[in-house]
Amino acid sequence: MKIFSTQIRVRFGHVDPAGIAYYPRIFEYLHAVTEELWEQHVGVRYDQLIMVQKIGFPLVHSEVDFKAPLRFGDRPIARVTCFHLGTSSLGLHFVFEHNGEIALDARMTTVCTDLVALKSRPIPAEWRAKLEELREPPADSQASTARAR
Repeated sequence: MKIFSTQIRVRFGHVDPAGIAYYPRIFEYLHAVTEELWEQHVGVRYDQLIMVQKIGFPLVHSEVDFKAPLRFGDRPIARVTCFHLGTSSLGLHFVFEHNGEIALDARMTTVCTDLVALKSRPIPAEWRAKLEELREPPADSQASTARAR
């Protein structure tokens, strides 16, 4: 299984008066990492996906666990894998790590959507193949692998 990795930067305007990344910015970070994933791994710039191909991936479900604060100047590494790849649905798993500590663990589910008809559509085969490279092993095989160690 491959893991897509990129780095983000917590900027001054991203922090609240307590000096930590304001939680709505976390969702912006997740989207920015998603855009990087599409361009660098899948091979399609996100703006081209939306504006030219008229295909979008709107968010339909999210789960975010905030494990440690991100502060101004931090440069966490964002790692992305795919926990679900359905006909039209896509589940991405994001882990942000800073100084060896997990700061954020998120799961975002989107649906491949025809932006003209505003209806779900199958994920194109060439994109599916690239996303499949990031596919996490099934949860039951992860548990059996952990027991075998």
